[in-house]
Amino acid sequence: MSSVMANKILIVTGDATDAKTLGDILHKAKDGPFDIEWVTRLTDALERLRAGGIDAILVDLSLSDSQGIETFDTLFGAAPQTPILTLSAEEDEALATEAVQRGSQGYLSKGHFGSYLVPQSLRNIIQRKAVEETLYLEKARAEITLNSISDAVIGTDMSGNVDYLNVAAEHMTGWLMEEARGHPISEVMQIINGATGKPETNPVELVLQQNKPMGLVAGTILIRRDGRKVAIEDSSAPIHDLNGKISGSVIVFHDITAAEAMAKKMAHLAQHDFLTNLPNRVLLNDRIEQAIILAERRGTTLAVLFVDLDNFKHINDSLGHAVGDQLLQSVAQRLTSCVRSSDTVSRQGGDEFVILVSEDKYVEDAALIADKILAALEAPHSIAGNTLHVTPSIGISVYPADARDAETLVKNADTAMYRAKGKGRNNYQFFTSDMNVRAVERQTIETHLRHALERQEFVLHYQPKVNLATGKITGAEALLRWMHPQWGMVLPDRFVTIAEESGLIVPIGRWVLREACAQVRRWEEAGLNPASIAVNISALEFRHKDFVEGVRTILNETGLAPRCLQLEITESVLMRNAESSTAILQRLKNMGVQLAVDDFGTGYSSLSYLHQFPIDVLKIDQSFVQDIASHKGNGIIVSAVIAMGTSLKQRVVAEGVEEQEQLAFLKARNCEEGQGYFFSLPLIAEQYAALLAAGIPGTVSH
Repeated sequence: MSSVMANKILIVTGDATDAKTLGDILHKAKDGPFDIEWVTRLTDALERLRAGGIDAILVDLSLSDSQGIETFDTLFGAAPQTPILTLSAEEDEALATEAVQRGSQGYLSKGHFGSYLVPQSLRNIIQRKAVEETLYLEKARAEITLNSISDAVIGTDMSGNVDYLNVAAEHMTGWLMEEARGHPISEVMQIINGATGKPETNPVELVLQQNKPMGLVAGTILIRRDGRKVAIEDSSAPIHDLNGKISGSVIVFHDITAAEAMAKKMAHLAQHDFLTNLPNRVLLNDRIEQAIILAERRGTTLAVLFVDLDNFKHINDSLGHAVGDQLLQSVAQRLTSCVRSSDTVSRQGGDEFVILVSEDKYVEDAALIADKILAALEAPHSIAGNTLHVTPSIGISVYPADARDAETLVKNADTAMYRAKGKGRNNYQFFTSDMNVRAVERQTIETHLRHALERQEFVLHYQPKVNLATGKITGAEALLRWMHPQWGMVLPDRFVTIAEESGLIVPIGRWVLREACAQVRRWEEAGLNPASIAVNISALEFRHKDFVEGVRTILNETGLAPRCLQLEITESVLMRNAESSTAILQRLKNMGVQLAVDDFGTGYSSLSYLHQFPIDVLKIDQSFVQDIASHKGNGIIVSAVIAMGTSLKQRVVAEGVEEQEQLAFLKARNCEEGQGYFFSLPLIAEQYAALLAAGIPGTVSH
């Protein structure tokens, strides 16, 4: 049995003889197989066509229910894609010819239906129609595909006149295909050189001349029909006919305006700080190197200023990064206003800025700019409803005196900046050679400090606080010491500032708090009465988001009663953001912890805020206590603080009591407590336990 599917042929005629003759010849034909269906009326034919599946129609135009060309028109309208052959008598040849003009595939002459050519012609017509349908589908698919892509496609003939545009090309050029057809490619697709603005030769013209693919010059701009400009990239190639002969060309191009803008943006971001839009480290180094070359050629100098914002981290931690970012942007604007257009203000990251002062004849020019920066940053910044104060510490290095390359100039300015911080901040310092020694020492300390916690090198010493009226110990202050395996005991003055600047003070501070609380519990369990323990809290700790919960956790874990813990915070830390400080202090107070203002009198206080703070203790700074016995001291400040504490119902503790004369002065003014070498040096835990048991000799009033 043959696997070839039979073609369904619909014969429409009222002549039974014609129908039989056609049926017989088609059934016997080698060009088959054919499956024959016969109807006598147009109405029946139309009904059968609605069911589908007919491959060809043989129709007599003279039917019982339809006559003439209308018969063909009706059938063709019902099945326009199905091949139709008319059955025509010789006298009706003109009618058959008209049918061909209206879409018929041909006609068969009556009297010749029995010829073997009939099935052969029918097969050829069916196959040709199938090929046409395939070609139509491929063309439709290609059309849909070309109109679906984002690239513009323009086709031309051999004269370079446009014969095709896809939808993307219409949008990009502003020409519709119907309008563009027949116009020169140079008119529909006007292009110019992006750098010079001069017209460019369209690559299509070169393709037609040289019969090989071509591309656009980089930076080519398309001038749309409405005059707008679009950056484009393209490729153009010849079109060949079946004989391999060039018959036209096609150009494919796309809009790269957005891509070019993104590339420029990425290039900018690679060399600029995203927050302030200032040059970053990469661009700064390049500019310093170029400035060095110029300075060497001209015999001039240049300077590098390293600017670090004092206490910025505290603002960032307490008010959040959004406020911190706005503050950095405000600072960047002020720094830029302090320099010339030939200078460069750069942000290195965080709160660090570096300024290149180029083409200077005198070193003093750098000092003048540093003075301008100090003045510019003196005014407060209004950020998100906050009035913020931030000061700079500035280090200056000079070419060629301090270094001859960009990296060393920046490093030396950084070193000088730390000297400025050491001298009280809010000032500038020029680099000197001895600073390198100190910088190396600082780096060494920081490196060792990072391992000190894990190696358990920290210890606490305890210094008693004494009731001046009774001589009894009222508590102790925990003092941090670093027992370095090679350096021996290192006092806080040498490493605390470095710990604060590196952020290590937070984990170290938590260790101090935990160890101090745990030690008090050990003394209590030994039957001693340590009363309370005071722990100093740094600015970074106090502003840390987890500080209050960290205190709560340590008290819970050690079992120490909150009333036995006294936290000492300096006056300057509290006043840095008084509103925020009040909230933190209140949370601690609600927990039951005692609160003390340390080094009172050395900062700038507002008495209204001091009254609002839930403070238990004022600690008079030792510098004021030591002035009592000096030739210039009369103790006025100490007397004032004692009186203030009394009026505010706050306990007053005098620090640094070392002499009998100081003690007598304090007792005479009813200062409640004192602390200092007069009573005891700081002691290790075992020694302090013995002191608790025995008391301080010679201090009890009789």
